[in-house]
Order: sequence, then structure tokens, then C-alpha cells
Amino acid sequence: MAYAVIRIRGHVNVHPKIKKTLSLLNLTRANHCVLVPENKNMKGMLQVAKDYITWGEATDETIAKLLEKRGKIPGDEPLTEDVLQNVSSYKSFKALAKDISKDKITLSEIPDIKPVFRLHPPVKGFEGVKRSFTKNGALGYRADNINAIVNRML
Repeated sequence: MAYAVIRIRGHVNVHPKIKKTLSLLNLTRANHCVLVPENKNMKGMLQVAKDYITWGEATDETIAKLLEKRGKIPGDEPLTEDVLQNVSSYKSFKALAKDISKDKITLSEIPDIKPVFRLHPPVKGFEGVKRSFTKNGALGYRADNINAIVNRML
């Protein structure tokens, strides 16, 4: 499964190690989302930045919605299925989402698709940006509950 990672907190007073980790994840601003593969290296990076991000396993449907509604190509043009067919071998968002969720491909391997999704703040807000998800906040690992917050942010 691929993780959907969302940056929740801003950039003021961030420890340099955490700032570097967030930049390696391409999470430069609040409400940005990236899809990362589930592996040991990524889990370590997510643990380092856990006080500034939230993440969980994204479903195929959520990934397809992200690509369709918030996917961009260079020039800040929207990603459409026609463009997707021109820049890759995929015929639809669902086919690409399925391969991303199974960690067969990452968005950075397709050169003409931006790997970062710029989302709106969630409808009805975050639960609390200074507490972990297990303590009724918004930060840290949230398993498959990430799909609900991504849908609120689309």
C-alpha cells in the first residue's frame, strides 16, 4: 500500500532535521499531500516528521480522486485522462491509482506529472494541530482514516 502524507503544520520554528525531512518528502507547505511507497526508509522519514504531518494507507479510489481533481502537469495545467495517456502508458486514473497503491510505480517516475497535490484545508477543520491522532488530534499515523480527511480536503 502507498501512504498518503499531508503536511498539517507550517514552517515557523521547525527543527532543521525535520525541515530537511519535510523537504525530502516534497512537503514544503501546509495542506500539501504526497503519495509515498510503504518501505523502511519512508517509515523512518515519517517518524522523524510525525509532529508536522499525518499519514495513512490510501485506497485506490482516494488516489484516483486525488489524481483527477488535484493532479497537475508543468505549467500548472490540470491533469486529464487525455494528458495522462500522452505522458504515460496508463489509460485511466484508476489504472494508475491501482499501480501506485501496489507500489509498482511512483508519481516521480512519470516526468510530466507533479508529485505534490495542493489541497484545501479540511471542511470543518482539523481536530487539533498539536496533538496526535490517537489523542484526538490531527498529527501522526491514522491508518485508513486518512481517506476521510483527504476527501474533506478535495
